[in-house]
Amino acid sequence: MRFLISMVLAIGLLTMLGCSKPEVSSDLAVTRIIVLKEQRRMYLMHGDTVLKRYDVDLGFQPDGHKEAEGDGRTPEGRYTINRRNPDSLFHLSLGISYPNTADRAYAKSIGQEPGGDIFIHGARRPFDKRGADWTAGCISVSNHDIERIYSMVPLGTIIDILP
Repeated sequence: MRFLISMVLAIGLLTMLGCSKPEVSSDLAVTRIIVLKEQRRMYLMHGDTVLKRYDVDLGFQPDGHKEAEGDGRTPEGRYTINRRNPDSLFHLSLGISYPNTADRAYAKSIGQEPGGDIFIHGARRPFDKRGADWTAGCISVSNHDIERIYSMVPLGTIIDILP
């Protein structure tokens, strides 16, 4: 319940901030990432402070939570950044800990595999940002943006992906 209340408060805070508040230029550590799928926005946070805001593209079927491999959806829920790939085909990438235990159990209950290899990444080399919702379920930003994100986000960072 505390998690749900904090998510509602975070969404309210980020909605109020919108585009009107300038980004904070800071060397503060990123303690959390919030992705608002409907708004196609990602926020790098230090506590309750927005450090950076980025526009994102999602999976080719962006509505709803990822249920099975190949469904084109971007997961929703709380995960962590669990790996870094400096040699990604998509410029640079940060791995998201999808699927979790609940994701695996649900996929099994519907006779499917949950899929995996969900990342925050840039565009396929040598191109840059491709356009609206083109990934297989990942979160994509421009190559320039992933360079900054990659340098700011440590392993273990919580990522909340919200509808």
